[in-house]
Order: sequence, then structure tokens, then C-alpha cells
Amino acid sequence: MKKILMIVLAVVVAVGLVAFFIYRQQSGYTKVLTAKIARQELATVVSGTGQIKPKTYANLGATSMGRITHLVVREGDLVKKGQIVATVEHVQQEASVSGQQAAISAAKTDIASYVAAEKTAEANVEHAKADLEQKKLDWDRAQSLFKEGILAKQDYDAKKAAYDTDVASVDQAVAGVNQAKANTASARGHLQTQMAMLRSDQNMLDLTQAVAPFDGIVTDVPVREGETVVEGIQNTLGSTFLTLADMSVVTAEVKVDETDIVNIRIGQPADVTVDALPGKVFKGHVTLVGDQAILRSTGIATSQSTTGTEEAKDFKVVVTLDQPSDELRPGLSTTAKITTAHKSGVLSLPIQALTMHDPEADKAKGGVQAATSTPAIKSAPVQGVFKLNKDKAGKLRVKFVPVTTGITGATDIEVLSGLNEGDEIVTGPYKTLRALKDGALVKRDTLTVAAPASGT
Repeated sequence: MKKILMIVLAVVVAVGLVAFFIYRQQSGYTKVLTAKIARQELATVVSGTGQIKPKTYANLGATSMGRITHLVVREGDLVKKGQIVATVEHVQQEASVSGQQAAISAAKTDIASYVAAEKTAEANVEHAKADLEQKKLDWDRAQSLFKEGILAKQDYDAKKAAYDTDVASVDQAVAGVNQAKANTASARGHLQTQMAMLRSDQNMLDLTQAVAPFDGIVTDVPVREGETVVEGIQNTLGSTFLTLADMSVVTAEVKVDETDIVNIRIGQPADVTVDALPGKVFKGHVTLVGDQAILRSTGIATSQSTTGTEEAKDFKVVVTLDQPSDELRPGLSTTAKITTAHKSGVLSLPIQALTMHDPEADKAKGGVQAATSTPAIKSAPVQGVFKLNKDKAGKLRVKFVPVTTGITGATDIEVLSGLNEGDEIVTGPYKTLRALKDGALVKRDTLTVAAPASGT
């Protein structure tokens, strides 16, 4: 029994000695998580939420007051350009058109009669000119005979009177032609007036019909057949028959935070997801970047806001889908992830490894500030990471290395200078990284999971 106790005691002492030596060996070491600098593909993504909208859509409103007599479409119907989709009662307008058409027919008949009168008057002119030519020959002969003393004075005067009468007859016939032409021109002027009035009446009749301005799908019909509609007057909106959308070109109209809008350019690629269609991703590209900030709380443009309070703002961004689907409907909630920068095969490091080294604080405390903490106003913090190096004794120590960075991905950031491929750096834990000192002894911790930088 005594022998067994001595053996147990010896084992306990041995274990204690081992634990003591291990503790002494590990004292002064800081456990850290590490990662190696490697090359990978990085992309900077900006997200925005909004809704699906067709590029072209129109609200077909009433252009004439009256009762709806025919409503020939329903929501979801496909219509063609020029198709009549609704009509309003139009008895008065049809009567006006018919009356004006009758007036035009009468005017055309009057013109025809005036043209016939012109021809009659022109024939009279030709007849008068023929008589005048005969009378002129008789008058010339009478003058010769009278000079020779052969013709009596009475006959001479008769010939002269006959000639003068025919001259007056020609002038009268010409005046008749001019009068007939004037009557024709006047009748034609009245005809043009009647035709203008017909166009006006026809337009009033056309306004009683709602016609599709383009091929599209009916997305909303707020009225019913038999209801009375009115047209808009000045600032008062009129009744709306329906909303027509051209779904051949579909867009995602989203709002992007003001801090991200400076990085968005027309033509950048985007992945669009729709809440109603989980698992589906639609490819698209940016086609419009808004210039006017929108208040997030009210959705009103800042230029129209009368309040002077500062609040979060967004900007409108339109993404046009490359291959729209028939499943998409206007108004569906959507999220667009826009790739604002993309690089392949670049050196990168985990974002949480990046810290800000404060020289002033380092002199006083020998420490660093985390990248997410607010630096002192008078200090000049330097961005960098803690790199692992072996000292002369073969122990791992950290050295703060300033780095310059480029584009930012979801979890990593591009390294432009300061590090090389394969370098090992400290990535966490965050509390340890924040308190870590330049030159401190460290050891790799493979069990602890680093807290993300966003958790501070």
C-alpha cells in the first residue's frame, strides 16, 4: 500500500514539474491568430434596395369627360401599339363629325357649280372676243369707205357704235370670269374652314378613345365599365384608365447610400435579386446614376425639402437587366449588388488584420489603436499590420509594418505596398490585436476564432 502511494506521488510530482516547465516556457507569449498574404480575386460591391420597374411605362388618362362605354382589357393583358383599350360615350362628338362632313360635301358641290360658272364665263369671253374681231373688221372697212366718200355718215356711225358695244361686251365677259373665279376661291376657302373644323371635331371624337401608345402589358386598371371619368384640368389630375408597361426592357431602380454613390459609374455590372424569386440572380448593368440626393426618411429630393435638418440621404441608381424574365412584375422588391471595382491576382490581407499604429500612444503606452477606433486629434496614426518574424533565438515576434491598400472586398483588402506574398501577419483576436505591442513575443493559436472587426 505504501509503495502504491509513493508511485502516485511520484506521478503527481512529475506532472507538476512538466506543467511548471510548460508554464515557464509559455510565460511572456501572446496567443494570436495568423494568416499568410496570398494572391486572390477581389471585387468591391455596393448594395442598394428598391423595386422592379419597366424602362417605359405610361398611365393612360381620360382626355374626355363621360361614362365608360367599353373597357376591353384587364390586368395582365398584352396589348399592341394603336389598340383601343377603352372608350367613353361620344354621341355628341359623332354628331359634330357627321354634321361637319355634310357641310364639307355641300361646300364641294358649291365649288363644282362655281367652277362650271367659271367655264361659262370664259366661254362668254371667247364669244365676245370673236364678235369684237368681226366688228373691228367692219369698223376698219367703214373708216376706209367713209374717207373715200362712198359710205354714208349714218352707216359709218352705226359701224362705230357696233364696235364700241362689242368692246364693252368683252370687258363685261372678262369681269364675269373674274367674278366667277372669286366665287370659286371663296368657296374653296370655306371648304378649308370646314375641313379644319372637321379635324377639330374628329380630334374630339378620338379623345373619347384610349389607345395603347406602345406594345406592353396592362399592370393596373383602377376603373370599371360604366363609371364616369373626367380629364385633368390645370393642376388637377384626371381619371386614369390603366397603366401600361413595356416589359421588354426591365430595370431595377434602387437607392444607394450617399457614401457609396461616388464609386458608381454607368456601365458597371450588377447582380440583381428579387425577394419574390429566391435563388435567382439577374445580370445587369448600371444605366443611370442620379445627381439629386433623396432624403431617406421622406423620399423627397433635397432640392424640394423645406427642412434644414441633417439626415441620411440616398441617390437613385437604375440597373437595366440584360435578360429580363416573364416572371418579373413592376413593383417587386429587389436588391442590386453593383461591382464598382474588380481585380484578379492581387495581394490581399484580411480586413480585420489592419490596424492604426499611433506613435504618440506607442511612446506613452507602447500600444496601438484598432483601425475602427477614433485616433487622437493631434496624433498621426499609421495604417499597417503586425508581421511575424523570428528573432535570433528563433522565437516569434511581431513587427508593425505600414501598408498601403487598394480596393476592398467583402472580407479582404488589396495590398499595394509593405508586404510580400507569403508573409505571415496577425489577424486576431481583436482584443489581443488592439493591445499588441511592437516586438512582442507571440505564438500561433489554432483554437481561438478571431472576432470580426465589425464586432467592436
